[in-house]
Amino acid sequence: MLVDSVFASWVRTGTPHLPGSPEGNTEAERFAAYERVVMRRTNGLFAGPNRLNAPWPRALGTPPWGAKRELEYGAATTGTRYDVMALRQLSDESLRDAFDHLVDVVAEGEPGLLYVGSAHLPRHVVLVLPGDGDRVLDVYDPGTGRVGHLRRDTVVERRLALSGWQVPWFVVQPTGHRRVRAFSASPKLNGARMTSGA
Repeated sequence: MLVDSVFASWVRTGTPHLPGSPEGNTEAERFAAYERVVMRRTNGLFAGPNRLNAPWPRALGTPPWGAKRELEYGAATTGTRYDVMALRQLSDESLRDAFDHLVDVVAEGEPGLLYVGSAHLPRHVVLVLPGDGDRVLDVYDPGTGRVGHLRRDTVVERRLALSGWQVPWFVVQPTGHRRVRAFSASPKLNGARMTSGA
């Protein structure tokens, strides 16, 4: 919805009815139905166009590598590359650096995902969005349906309180690099070959 206004309109209003879109009479029903579509992709054998994916039990939620591919192939600005970083084992200083890096790379149209949980298991995923420039990120928590703030101290001190979960486990974040796709233009355009950023 952040990068596709037609899709966002369908979720909010039901129009235009997109081919292959799931059924839903209300905004909440359409949103929930599409979440199930996404989970089938992120947890299935393929994630993204012809990209093999290590299958993952639905009971364990969304695997970070499946979420990475979902972001790279449609849920973020086209061409944005993503990386998965483990946070659970980091020292306080390294976790502080990881948060600062996340603030630097998350941008409009290039969100991140944060996996949180208990001391033993990751249990929940939230969407990380750019804040308002004050080194604080915005976080959409699907468990509450609200956007809140994510501050560095709450991450470092492992007291996130995101749907009751405190411990950061993984972050799926933009790398700061974009994939470029080349195409050949018509030879009539001065006989030149052109490239375009995807």
